[in-house]
Amino acid sequence: MAVTVETLEKLERRITLTLPAAAVNTEVEKRLKKLSRTVKADGFRPGKVPFSYVAQRYGASVHYEVVSDQLGEAFAKAASEAQLKVAGLPKLSQKDGGAEAELAFDATFEVYPEIKLGDLSAVEVERVSSEVTEQAIDKTVDILRKQRRTFAQRGAEAAAADDDRVTIDFEGKIDGEPFAGGKAEGFQFILGEGQMLEAFEKAVRGMKTGESKTFPLAFPEDYHGKDVAGKEADFLVTVKKIEAQNLPEVNEAFAKSLGIADATVEGLRADVRKNLEREVKFRVLAQNKAAAMDALVKVAELDLPKALVDEECERLAQQFRERLKSQGLKDADKMPLQNEMFTPQAERRVRLGLVVGDLVRTEQLQAKPEQLQKHIEELSQSYEKPADVMRWYLGDRNRMAEVEAIVIENNVTDFVLAKVKVSDKALPFDELMAQAQG
Repeated sequence: MAVTVETLEKLERRITLTLPAAAVNTEVEKRLKKLSRTVKADGFRPGKVPFSYVAQRYGASVHYEVVSDQLGEAFAKAASEAQLKVAGLPKLSQKDGGAEAELAFDATFEVYPEIKLGDLSAVEVERVSSEVTEQAIDKTVDILRKQRRTFAQRGAEAAAADDDRVTIDFEGKIDGEPFAGGKAEGFQFILGEGQMLEAFEKAVRGMKTGESKTFPLAFPEDYHGKDVAGKEADFLVTVKKIEAQNLPEVNEAFAKSLGIADATVEGLRADVRKNLEREVKFRVLAQNKAAAMDALVKVAELDLPKALVDEECERLAQQFRERLKSQGLKDADKMPLQNEMFTPQAERRVRLGLVVGDLVRTEQLQAKPEQLQKHIEELSQSYEKPADVMRWYLGDRNRMAEVEAIVIENNVTDFVLAKVKVSDKALPFDELMAQAQG
C-alpha cells in the first residue's frame, strides 16, 4: 500500500500510521503474561500473582510500550517505502474517531533538505602559510632553557630585576578594607614574565630584600576578579627573598638532558625545527580549513531542520554545563539553560555538517585507507614512541572515527581551495602562534 506523505511547511511532513487494535491487544496480553511470571505482590508467591492484578496494575504502561514499539516499526517501514530521509524524531499524536478495529496516529516530522551549492569560483579565500625561522628556533630553545633553569639567592644589597624570582608578602585594601585574594605570604613570581599586573611588577622592580613599600594599583575594567575589576587598591609589599636565574648552556649535555637522539647542538636545533614545522603545518591547516568552511557556508542554500538544530543546542548546552562543572561550579549539571543561547552556533554547525556531508557524497571525498595511515603517522611522530601511539589509534574504533572525520575535512578543504579564488598570505611565525592561541 502506497504511503501518502503530506507536505506541511518547508521540510515538515506528515503521514498517518494505523495499528490493528487486535494486534496491539494480543501483544499487550502476551507481555503481561510474561510479566506475571516474575512480578511480586504482597500475599502472593512469585509466579502466582493473579493475571487480573497484573493487568490492572501494569496494563496501561505495557499498552503504551507496545503502541510505541509498533508505531516505531510502522514509521520506519513507511519512511522507507516513501524513500524519506527523516531528520530527527517524529512527533506522534493519536487521531480521534476512525474505525474501532484500528488505532490511527499522525506522525509529523522533518526531512533532510536539498542542498544547492553556489558558484565557489566567485568566492575569495585567503590561504595562509608560514615558515619556521632561525629566530623561532632560538626562541623555542630559550623556552626549553627556562624550563630547566635554577635559581640562586642574591645578596642583601641586590635590587630585584627582570628574570629574578622574588618571594614577597603582600596585602591589598580597597577603601581601607581587605578583599578576597588580596593577601599572601611567601608568594613567589618571576619579574618580567607577566605573571602579575604590570603596575605590581613595576612597584617590586628595584626593591631589595627586607624592604617594604606601599603603592596604589588600579585593577583593569576587564580584570578576571569581578569584585575588584575597575577599582583601585593600596598594596603593602615586603620583599623576603630575591633569587637570580641560572640558565643551562646550550651544549651537548643540555641536548642529552632533553632526550635528543643526536645529542649535539645541531641535533637539538634540528629536532626543534622538526617539531615546530609539524606544529606550523597543523595550525596553518586549521586556519585554511576554517576559511574553506566559511566559503562553503557562504554559497550553500538550504533549509535547516529544526529538529537537528534543537538537538545540537542540547548538545552544546550539555557541553557548557560540563565545562562549568569541571571548573568547580556546584550543581552545574542541573543549571537551566535556554536553547536560544546556543542557536546561532548550533545553526552554523548543522548547516556546515549538512553541506560537508552532501559534498563528500557527491564528490566522493571519503577518507582513503592510505590517508588515514599517513595522518596517524604524522600524529604519532610528536611522541617518544610513535609505534605505540599508532597502535593506540588503530586499536580503537572511536579514535579511528575521529581521525577519519579530520581526514574528510582535509579532503573537503583541498576541494574548496581548488575551486575558489585564492589569495596567498605568508604569516610570520609569531603571528601564526598568537592567532592560534587567541
